Amino acid sequence: MTFRPRAVWFFLIVTILFVCGFKSVAAPPRIVLISGEPEYFSSNSLPAFARLLTTNYQCRCTYLERTASNNIPGLEALETADLAILFVRRLTLPDDQLGRLKKYLDSGKPLIGLRTASHAFENWKEWDHEVLGGNYHMHHGNTLVATARVNATERNHPILRNVTPEFKTGGSLYKTSPLGEHTTLLVMGSVEGQPPEPMAWTHEYKGSRVFYTSLGHPQDFENTAFRQMLINAVFWCLEIEPK
Repeated sequence: MTFRPRAVWFFLIVTILFVCGFKSVAAPPRIVLISGEPEYFSSNSLPAFARLLTTNYQCRCTYLERTASNNIPGLEALETADLAILFVRRLTLPDDQLGRLKKYLDSGKPLIGLRTASHAFENWKEWDHEVLGGNYHMHHGNTLVATARVNATERNHPILRNVTPEFKTGGSLYKTSPLGEHTTLLVMGSVEGQPPEPMAWTHEYKGSRVFYTSLGHPQDFENTAFRQMLINAVFWCLEIEPK
């Protein structure tokens, strides 16, 4: 049999290119969306948002929902999640379930908090300050229409890509100032006759990328600017470019 070095090298190069190319194909991001509040119908908006992420961005989404008691079955999904999106209110989670969330965050994985996530847990009162970098202390009247305005100094932030500079919001304006020291303010909200309040920002918790917004009313999810910001936040948290 004749030895053909050129054929051998060709075979090796093709093999290497195939293996490297195969490894470069990233697995779809795994996102866990958690609903646990009755006021803003997150049991409708989060599954709809999950479908959007699955259909348009090839994400693998798991939706979890609070039961009648202070219980969220299925939190073991956080063990393999790349991102958690939280929309819950004043829960007293069992120690083992709260422990799963703490373990997830301690591992350096990212989090998105929506609206009532600022007062998510009755048995983790430091949550808002420590994890989100916020300072929730009630809200302005429900009849006051809040306007969101992008922070001009952060206009080029990836989360604000293609987000209109100003848009109307659906719910009351949360009182959230002052923010923590290591936050980046992205959006301010205002209502007539009151000082503006932070409405969206980023934070870091034990190496975890965190994004929070006090938006999350059903009308907000119908708003293109809000949906764009939320999609941008997903990929910023994952540290990847959207396809």
